[in-house]
Amino acid sequence: MATKKATSTAAKPRYDLLIKNVRVVRPGAAMVEQGDIAIKNGRFAKIAPVIPAESAAQVYDGKNRLAFPGLVDPHMHTGIYSPLEQDAVTESRAAAQGGVTSSLNYTRTGAYYLNKGGPYKKFFPEVLQLSAGNYFVDYAYHLAPMDKRHIREIPELVETFGVTSFKIYMFYGSHGLHGRSANQSEFLMINADEKYDIAHFEFVMRGIRKAMDRFPDKAADISLSLHCETAEIMSAYSKIVEEEGTLKGLAAYSAGRPPHSEGLAIFIASYLANETDLPNINLLHLTSRKAVLAALQMAAVFPHINFRREVTIGHLMLDTDSKAAALAKVNPPIRPRDDVDYLWEQLVAGNLDWVCSDHACCKHEMKVDKKKPGNIWLAKSGFGGTEYLLAALVSEGRKRGLTWNQMAALTSYNAARRFGLHSKGDIEVGLDADLALLDPNETWTVRAADSESQQGYTPFEGMELSGRVKTTFLRGQRIYDDGQIIGKASGRYLSRPY
Repeated sequence: MATKKATSTAAKPRYDLLIKNVRVVRPGAAMVEQGDIAIKNGRFAKIAPVIPAESAAQVYDGKNRLAFPGLVDPHMHTGIYSPLEQDAVTESRAAAQGGVTSSLNYTRTGAYYLNKGGPYKKFFPEVLQLSAGNYFVDYAYHLAPMDKRHIREIPELVETFGVTSFKIYMFYGSHGLHGRSANQSEFLMINADEKYDIAHFEFVMRGIRKAMDRFPDKAADISLSLHCETAEIMSAYSKIVEEEGTLKGLAAYSAGRPPHSEGLAIFIASYLANETDLPNINLLHLTSRKAVLAALQMAAVFPHINFRREVTIGHLMLDTDSKAAALAKVNPPIRPRDDVDYLWEQLVAGNLDWVCSDHACCKHEMKVDKKKPGNIWLAKSGFGGTEYLLAALVSEGRKRGLTWNQMAALTSYNAARRFGLHSKGDIEVGLDADLALLDPNETWTVRAADSESQQGYTPFEGMELSGRVKTTFLRGQRIYDDGQIIGKASGRYLSRPY
């Protein structure tokens, strides 16, 4: 616990808080260093082997734990299945529990989220209003241009709202969120004469390129993320797998959305990025050998494009034999063990840039069909997991050869720099004093009942992890400590570049 230091009126403490006796994990460093961390006005003020206790108003004993930069979880879906103002509270508490201090959320118009269409100049202020005062961690939003009007709004979103990251859901051409969709315009809430297709993807890219040209000082922070699956292949294969009926559960869902669907979508996205001269491309949640190989091939073909490649903790920890079954349904699907092992190989090799949660809290009563709970095709897509992000990566990553410093880059620094969070992602003088203190020696078992999330279950249930987040600091304030969320929601909206 932090303790108040006795001070005289003549000697005002130099620092607000001193965290002593930690092992500092810097993403760019070659090793972990023992030291103390001083904080002033919510920012890191000094990092040194020894800082005198009397120099701070408060002192916190870090108990020789690993001090990671506060996690930047760049892929979350707060408000997708529950009202945003409620989801923001519970799911950001879960984020803080896992050492996350910056939550970047994908949102869009259309079905789910706020369940409305229209321009972002009306939609996004409502998102911000519903968010204010409800997040326990700092937060930002990525937006998806769903129609021509949204493309025209991109410069205003950058300039007025500090939104510098955008998204394309490539499979929405003939698919809904959970499977085949017969009415595209109704699901997306766009005009009947609009098409959400490859041509639209091209025009989104051209719109973002124009915004980069208009704001050259922000251009490096502006990027496009893509969910790479090919709707036509998914529709055809899903029908085949369903009709044959020989595969069940996660294996069936993986076969219905096969890996080459990812690979082809990556090829299309990369070619369009080259055609439109859009340099900053993020290939989201790669799940398979074919997807990663396609991404690496495109990087070789188009070396002038600054690709970033993402993987989720779910795809690293689960496979198609998981006992979670339909509870682990997600897009793109959980894959067989061979693909999981390949993802780890590429992560260790440095070919994947960050690990995220793709956290989308979906309560059990909504997740599975009441009459056919085991039917994978009727289950909703997505699940939470931000609270297990660092612990799971540490637990499995140590076995695979990841260093602590690599883990810090994968969970904080790389995503922070890509998405314009220049005061996040590292432990460095002048940056926001965000920290996750982790005990690498504590072994524990994942139980949904222990989570701050309102989901009520987890596909990670029963996993034994080695390493646990014990304390989380947001801008120098403890927000989670020894199993308890502390204080009120104090998260701030991160207008980017930040």
